[in-house]
Amino acid sequence: MADAFQALRFYLLPISQTFNTQKTMWNKTKFTKLLGIDYPIVQGPFGGGLSSVKLTSTVSNAGGLGSFGGQPLSSKEIIETCNEIRKFTNKPFNINLWVNDRDDHLATFDENNYEKLTALFKPYFNALGLPIPERPTYPGANFEKQIEAIYEAKPAVFSFVYGIPSSDILENCRRLGIKTVGAATTVDEAIALENAGVDAIVATGFEAGGHRVSFLRPAEDSLMGIFSLIPQVADNVKIPIIAAGGIADARGIKAALTLGADAVQMGTAFLATSESNASQDHKDKLFTEDAKYTTLTKVFTGRLSRGIRNRLTEELKNHEDLFAPYPLQSKFMGLLKAYPATENSNPDFKSYWAGQSASLLKHRDAKILIETLVNEMNKK
Repeated sequence: MADAFQALRFYLLPISQTFNTQKTMWNKTKFTKLLGIDYPIVQGPFGGGLSSVKLTSTVSNAGGLGSFGGQPLSSKEIIETCNEIRKFTNKPFNINLWVNDRDDHLATFDENNYEKLTALFKPYFNALGLPIPERPTYPGANFEKQIEAIYEAKPAVFSFVYGIPSSDILENCRRLGIKTVGAATTVDEAIALENAGVDAIVATGFEAGGHRVSFLRPAEDSLMGIFSLIPQVADNVKIPIIAAGGIADARGIKAALTLGADAVQMGTAFLATSESNASQDHKDKLFTEDAKYTTLTKVFTGRLSRGIRNRLTEELKNHEDLFAPYPLQSKFMGLLKAYPATENSNPDFKSYWAGQSASLLKHRDAKILIETLVNEMNKK
């Protein structure tokens, strides 16, 4: 019997050693090799002015990939932002843009539609003593102009959502040494991105906070959970996969890597840190009981997004047919979304973006967050 146990021990020992070696090498993946970074941890890029130079540089300096959401910026502002980031880090960082920045039915949303929209929201503006805004005339920054800034600024990584840039754009990025990363919410989208020649894919599950960035089918028809999405994408593409959605601690990182991902993208966890440009009331909200209850809504931007439930999301969820297309809805909602959350205002009219794992958050400092993740991943 002793001989049998000794033989079994001899057989299992190499397996145990191999497992422990794999655990200590968790950070050596196709994605870290692609960019030459220390850890397969990507900070989610925040649009709507929530990104900051400080957060981007802090994450990159800590060995991850810091990101900046350039969606609201002009070409000049993108270049200035990249220059500013480089003052604080010499490590790779990512600039993110929206390929599709105008909804198709924007042109057909006429004055009659706008009157219905204002009538629907009038009670909420009145409650805060705010005027009903005139119809916005400036639709915002345009992707075709923004991409010229990417060529000039040359960030290490150019990531994008809501589609695939043209082959000319992708070729220009390759020529300039800029790595390209596209976002997929379905397996078909991931395959399309690989076929287009991108360097890596963010596979984002419906658990993620912020916008659902589908592009082959409507977002409502592309709601795959991360545990289903990652292994299917891994079985169908060869380029590095970055898992996003519902990842807030080392357990999520381990699960994503086990399922076939080469890195993780964490949004809400970094949004909650002092370094992000989210308002203080937004950050504080992420550490309350309210953060347990998120929903998918179009009320704030006209595109399906995940945030913490509030009065607007619940009272208007059956009136989405009256909302304006993107970016008109977002511009229209600007006053309500930006209204200060003081004791004399109503935070139930604001957008608090959050993923489904927000209740797991523990850290308010980005550097400490990464150090904690790394330490927990390195544990035997």
